[in-house]
Amino acid sequence: MIPRRRFLTLSACALAWPAMGAPPQIWRGTAMGAAATLRLDGADPLQARSFFAEAARALRQTEAAVSLHRESELTRLNRTGLLLHPSAAMLDLLDLSHRLHGATGGAFNPSIQPLWLARARGAPEGEARALTDWGRVAWDRTRVRLGRSGMALTFNGVAQGWAADRLARIAAAHDLTDLLIDCGEQRALGGRAWQAGIADPGGAILRRMTLRDRALATSSGMGTRIGPASDRPHILDPRGDRLPHGTVAVSAPRAALADGLSTAFCVMEAGAIRSALAAFPGCRLEILHG
Repeated sequence: MIPRRRFLTLSACALAWPAMGAPPQIWRGTAMGAAATLRLDGADPLQARSFFAEAARALRQTEAAVSLHRESELTRLNRTGLLLHPSAAMLDLLDLSHRLHGATGGAFNPSIQPLWLARARGAPEGEARALTDWGRVAWDRTRVRLGRSGMALTFNGVAQGWAADRLARIAAAHDLTDLLIDCGEQRALGGRAWQAGIADPGGAILRRMTLRDRALATSSGMGTRIGPASDRPHILDPRGDRLPHGTVAVSAPRAALADGLSTAFCVMEAGAIRSALAAFPGCRLEILHG
Protein backbone atom coordinates (compact mmCIF):
# COMPACT_ATOMS: atom_id res chain seq x y z
CA MET A 1 0.00 0.00 0.00
CA ILE A 2 1.41 3.42 -0.93
CA PRO A 3 1.61 5.59 2.21
CA ARG A 4 -0.83 8.43 1.54
CA ARG A 5 0.80 10.86 3.94
CA ARG A 6 4.29 10.35 2.55
CA PHE A 7 3.15 12.14 -0.59
CA LEU A 8 1.47 14.88 1.44
CA THR A 9 4.50 15.40 3.62
CA LEU A 10 6.79 15.82 0.63
CA SER A 11 4.54 17.60 -1.82
CA ALA A 12 1.05 18.64 -0.86
CA CYS A 13 1.28 19.36 2.82
CA ALA A 14 2.60 22.45 4.55
CA LEU A 15 6.27 23.24 5.13
CA ALA A 16 6.53 25.31 8.28
CA TRP A 17 9.17 27.31 10.12
CA PRO A 18 9.22 29.57 13.19
CA ALA A 19 8.37 33.17 12.45
CA MET A 20 11.30 34.52 14.48
CA GLY A 21 14.11 33.51 16.79
CA ALA A 22 16.89 30.92 16.73
CA PRO A 23 16.51 27.64 14.82
CA PRO A 24 14.61 25.05 16.89
CA GLN A 25 15.94 21.70 18.09
CA ILE A 26 14.82 19.05 15.62
CA TRP A 27 14.07 15.32 15.85
CA ARG A 28 13.41 13.25 12.72
CA GLY A 29 11.96 9.76 12.47
CA THR A 30 9.02 7.90 10.95
CA ALA A 31 5.33 7.54 11.81
CA MET A 32 2.89 5.26 10.02
CA GLY A 33 5.25 4.75 7.09
CA ALA A 34 5.93 8.46 6.54
CA ALA A 35 8.56 10.94 7.67
CA ALA A 36 7.96 12.62 11.04
CA THR A 37 9.64 15.78 12.32
CA LEU A 38 9.47 17.54 15.68
CA ARG A 39 10.68 21.16 15.87
CA LEU A 40 11.07 22.37 19.45
CA ASP A 41 11.85 25.96 20.34
CA GLY A 42 12.90 27.38 23.70
CA ALA A 43 13.83 24.14 25.53
CA ASP A 44 17.21 23.24 26.98
CA PRO A 45 19.01 20.26 25.41
CA LEU A 46 18.33 17.88 28.33
CA GLN A 47 14.62 18.71 28.29
CA ALA A 48 14.51 18.25 24.53
CA ARG A 49 16.28 14.86 24.66
CA SER A 50 13.84 13.59 27.30
CA PHE A 51 10.84 14.67 25.25
CA PHE A 52 12.23 13.31 21.98
CA ALA A 53 12.89 9.90 23.59
CA GLU A 54 9.35 9.65 24.95
CA ALA A 55 7.91 10.86 21.64
CA ALA A 56 9.80 8.13 19.76
CA ARG A 57 8.41 5.48 22.13
CA ALA A 58 4.88 6.82 21.64
CA LEU A 59 5.23 6.65 17.86
CA ARG A 60 6.44 3.05 18.09
CA GLN A 61 3.42 2.19 20.25
CA THR A 62 1.09 3.80 17.72
CA GLU A 63 2.71 1.78 14.93
CA ALA A 64 2.28 -1.38 17.02
CA ALA A 65 -1.44 -0.64 17.30
CA VAL A 66 -2.61 0.53 13.87
CA SER A 67 0.13 0.35 11.26
CA LEU A 68 -0.44 -1.47 7.97
CA HIS A 69 3.29 -1.39 7.24
CA ARG A 70 4.34 -3.85 9.97
CA GLU A 71 2.82 -6.48 12.24
CA SER A 72 0.33 -4.69 14.47
CA GLU A 73 -3.00 -5.04 16.20
CA LEU A 74 -4.61 -3.82 12.99
CA THR A 75 -2.92 -6.36 10.73
CA ARG A 76 -3.90 -9.16 13.15
CA LEU A 77 -7.50 -7.92 13.16
CA ASN A 78 -7.57 -7.77 9.36
CA ARG A 79 -6.07 -11.24 9.08
CA THR A 80 -8.40 -13.01 11.53
CA GLY A 81 -11.44 -10.73 11.87
CA LEU A 82 -11.05 -10.68 15.65
CA LEU A 83 -8.80 -8.77 18.04
CA LEU A 84 -8.88 -9.53 21.76
CA HIS A 85 -7.88 -6.99 24.41
CA PRO A 86 -7.49 -3.99 22.07
CA SER A 87 -5.18 -1.21 23.18
CA ALA A 88 -6.38 2.21 24.26
CA ALA A 89 -5.04 3.58 20.96
CA MET A 90 -7.11 1.14 18.92
CA LEU A 91 -10.27 1.87 20.91
CA ASP A 92 -9.80 5.63 20.68
CA LEU A 93 -9.31 5.47 16.91
CA LEU A 94 -12.40 3.29 16.50
CA ASP A 95 -14.49 5.73 18.55
CA LEU A 96 -13.17 8.76 16.64
CA SER A 97 -13.71 7.00 13.30
CA HIS A 98 -17.31 6.30 14.28
CA ARG A 99 -17.89 10.01 14.98
CA LEU A 100 -16.29 10.99 11.67
CA HIS A 101 -18.26 8.37 9.77
CA GLY A 102 -21.54 9.67 11.14
CA ALA A 103 -20.76 13.36 10.64
CA THR A 104 -19.58 12.88 7.04
CA GLY A 105 -22.48 10.72 5.92
CA GLY A 106 -20.20 7.73 5.47
CA ALA A 107 -17.53 9.50 3.41
CA PHE A 108 -15.04 8.66 6.15
CA ASN A 109 -15.04 4.86 6.34
CA PRO A 110 -12.08 2.84 7.65
CA SER A 111 -13.62 -0.38 6.28
CA ILE A 112 -12.68 0.77 2.75
CA GLN A 113 -9.42 -1.21 2.79
CA PRO A 114 -10.64 -4.16 0.63
CA LEU A 115 -11.95 -1.73 -2.00
CA TRP A 116 -8.68 0.21 -1.94
CA LEU A 117 -6.71 -2.99 -2.49
CA ALA A 118 -9.00 -4.17 -5.30
CA ARG A 119 -8.61 -0.87 -7.13
CA ALA A 120 -4.86 -0.80 -6.57
CA ARG A 121 -4.57 -4.29 -8.10
CA GLY A 122 -7.06 -3.68 -10.91
CA ALA A 123 -9.31 -6.44 -9.56
CA PRO A 124 -13.14 -6.55 -9.78
CA GLU A 125 -14.59 -4.24 -7.14
CA GLY A 126 -18.12 -5.58 -6.59
CA GLU A 127 -17.38 -7.90 -3.68
CA ALA A 128 -14.82 -5.51 -2.22
CA ARG A 129 -17.38 -2.70 -2.21
CA ALA A 130 -19.84 -4.98 -0.42
CA LEU A 131 -17.19 -5.53 2.27
CA THR A 132 -16.98 -1.77 2.85
CA ASP A 133 -19.49 -1.81 5.69
CA TRP A 134 -18.65 0.15 8.82
CA GLY A 135 -21.90 -1.04 10.40
CA ARG A 136 -20.45 -4.57 10.55
CA VAL A 137 -17.54 -3.47 12.77
CA ALA A 138 -18.19 -4.04 16.49
CA TRP A 139 -15.97 -3.27 19.45
CA ASP A 140 -15.83 -2.89 23.19
CA ARG A 141 -13.02 -2.92 25.73
CA THR A 142 -12.55 -6.67 25.41
CA ARG A 143 -12.57 -7.24 21.65
CA VAL A 144 -12.91 -5.87 18.12
CA ARG A 145 -14.80 -7.97 15.57
CA LEU A 146 -15.25 -7.63 11.82
CA GLY A 147 -18.67 -8.94 10.94
CA ARG A 148 -17.88 -10.56 7.61
CA SER A 149 -15.02 -12.66 6.26
CA GLY A 150 -12.76 -10.59 4.02
CA MET A 151 -13.42 -7.27 5.75
CA ALA A 152 -10.39 -5.16 6.68
CA LEU A 153 -9.78 -1.73 8.20
CA THR A 154 -7.35 1.08 7.54
CA PHE A 155 -6.74 4.10 9.76
CA ASN A 156 -4.49 5.80 7.22
CA GLY A 157 -6.98 8.66 7.00
CA VAL A 158 -6.68 9.59 10.67
CA ALA A 159 -3.85 7.78 12.47
CA GLN A 160 -1.07 10.26 11.70
CA GLY A 161 -3.14 13.12 13.02
CA TRP A 162 -3.98 11.03 16.09
CA ALA A 163 -0.26 10.40 16.62
CA ALA A 164 0.46 14.13 16.39
CA ASP A 165 -2.14 14.81 19.08
CA ARG A 166 -0.56 12.21 21.32
CA LEU A 167 2.82 13.89 20.94
CA ALA A 168 1.25 17.24 21.79
CA ARG A 169 -0.08 15.76 25.05
CA ILE A 170 3.35 14.38 25.88
CA ALA A 171 4.94 17.76 25.21
CA ALA A 172 2.45 19.46 27.51
CA ALA A 173 3.28 16.93 30.23
CA HIS A 174 6.95 17.95 29.83
CA ASP A 175 5.93 21.63 30.26
CA LEU A 176 7.01 22.34 26.69
CA THR A 177 5.57 25.00 24.45
CA ASP A 178 6.52 26.38 21.04
CA LEU A 179 6.53 23.01 19.30
CA LEU A 180 5.68 22.06 15.72
CA ILE A 181 4.75 18.43 15.12
CA ASP A 182 4.78 17.10 11.56
CA CYS A 183 3.55 13.51 11.32
CA GLY A 184 2.11 14.08 7.86
CA GLU A 185 -0.24 16.57 9.53
CA GLN A 186 0.95 19.76 11.18
CA ARG A 187 0.21 20.39 14.86
CA ALA A 188 1.49 23.63 16.41
CA LEU A 189 1.64 23.80 20.19
CA GLY A 190 2.02 26.98 22.22
CA GLY A 191 1.91 30.65 21.40
CA ARG A 192 4.58 30.91 18.72
CA ALA A 193 3.38 31.63 15.19
CA TRP A 194 4.49 29.10 12.57
CA GLN A 195 4.09 29.97 8.90
CA ALA A 196 2.64 27.28 6.62
CA GLY A 197 2.40 27.11 2.86
CA ILE A 198 -0.30 24.82 1.40
CA ALA A 199 0.64 23.44 -2.01
CA ASP A 200 -1.18 21.50 -4.72
CA PRO A 201 0.18 18.15 -5.99
CA GLY A 202 2.31 19.99 -8.54
CA GLY A 203 3.99 22.03 -5.83
CA ALA A 204 2.28 25.36 -6.53
CA ILE A 205 1.51 27.28 -3.33
CA LEU A 206 -2.24 27.78 -3.01
CA ARG A 207 -2.19 29.68 0.27
CA ARG A 208 0.06 30.74 3.11
CA MET A 209 -1.27 30.83 6.64
CA THR A 210 -0.16 31.06 10.25
CA LEU A 211 -0.50 28.19 12.73
CA ARG A 212 -0.68 28.97 16.42
CA ASP A 213 -1.76 26.22 18.83
CA ARG A 214 -3.67 24.58 15.98
CA ALA A 215 -3.48 21.67 13.52
CA LEU A 216 -3.50 21.59 9.73
CA ALA A 217 -4.05 18.64 7.38
CA THR A 218 -4.02 18.50 3.59
CA SER A 219 -5.38 15.77 1.30
CA SER A 220 -5.09 15.39 -2.46
CA GLY A 221 -6.88 12.49 -4.09
CA MET A 222 -4.85 12.37 -7.28
CA GLY A 223 -1.61 13.26 -5.56
CA THR A 224 -0.82 9.57 -5.33
CA ARG A 225 -2.24 7.43 -8.14
CA ILE A 226 -3.00 3.74 -7.85
CA GLY A 227 -4.10 0.94 -10.15
CA PRO A 228 -2.17 -1.08 -12.74
CA ALA A 229 -1.87 2.01 -14.95
CA SER A 230 -1.32 4.37 -12.00
CA ASP A 231 -4.24 6.48 -13.19
CA ARG A 232 -6.75 6.16 -10.30
CA PRO A 233 -6.99 8.39 -7.20
CA HIS A 234 -5.77 6.88 -3.95
CA ILE A 235 -8.64 8.49 -2.00
CA LEU A 236 -11.86 6.63 -2.81
CA ASP A 237 -15.51 7.43 -2.23
CA PRO A 238 -16.85 4.50 -0.16
CA ARG A 239 -20.43 5.45 -1.14
CA GLY A 240 -19.96 5.54 -4.91
CA ASP A 241 -17.47 6.71 -7.52
CA ARG A 242 -17.29 10.45 -6.94
CA LEU A 243 -13.92 11.76 -8.14
CA PRO A 244 -11.98 13.54 -5.39
CA HIS A 245 -11.27 17.23 -5.24
CA GLY A 246 -7.76 18.29 -6.24
CA THR A 247 -6.62 19.62 -2.86
CA VAL A 248 -8.43 19.94 0.47
CA ALA A 249 -6.98 21.54 3.60
CA VAL A 250 -8.63 21.61 7.02
CA SER A 251 -7.46 23.25 10.24
CA ALA A 252 -8.72 22.15 13.65
CA PRO A 253 -7.96 22.18 17.36
CA ARG A 254 -6.86 18.53 17.02
CA ALA A 255 -4.74 17.03 14.26
CA ALA A 256 -6.84 13.85 14.17
CA LEU A 257 -9.93 15.87 13.29
CA ALA A 258 -8.10 17.86 10.63
CA ASP A 259 -6.70 14.61 9.21
CA GLY A 260 -9.98 12.71 9.09
CA LEU A 261 -12.06 15.60 7.80
CA SER A 262 -9.61 16.53 5.05
CA THR A 263 -9.71 12.92 3.86
CA ALA A 264 -13.50 12.73 3.84
CA PHE A 265 -13.99 16.18 2.31
CA CYS A 266 -12.09 15.04 -0.77
CA VAL A 267 -15.24 13.15 -1.85
CA MET A 268 -17.94 15.42 -0.41
CA GLU A 269 -19.96 18.28 -1.85
CA ALA A 270 -19.84 21.78 -0.36
CA GLY A 271 -23.19 21.52 1.45
CA ALA A 272 -22.30 18.21 3.07
CA ILE A 273 -18.92 19.65 4.11
CA ARG A 274 -20.64 22.54 5.88
CA SER A 275 -22.90 20.11 7.74
CA ALA A 276 -19.94 17.99 8.83
CA LEU A 277 -18.02 21.03 10.09
CA ALA A 278 -21.00 21.96 12.28
CA ALA A 279 -20.48 18.69 14.17
CA PHE A 280 -16.91 19.64 15.09
CA PRO A 281 -16.68 23.15 16.57
CA GLY A 282 -13.42 24.94 15.85
CA CYS A 283 -12.71 23.04 12.62
CA ARG A 284 -12.37 25.10 9.42
CA LEU A 285 -12.15 24.34 5.73
CA GLU A 286 -9.06 26.24 4.54
CA ILE A 287 -8.76 25.02 0.92
CA LEU A 288 -11.17 23.31 -1.46
CA HIS A 289 -9.39 23.35 -4.80
CA GLY A 290 -10.23 21.51 -7.99
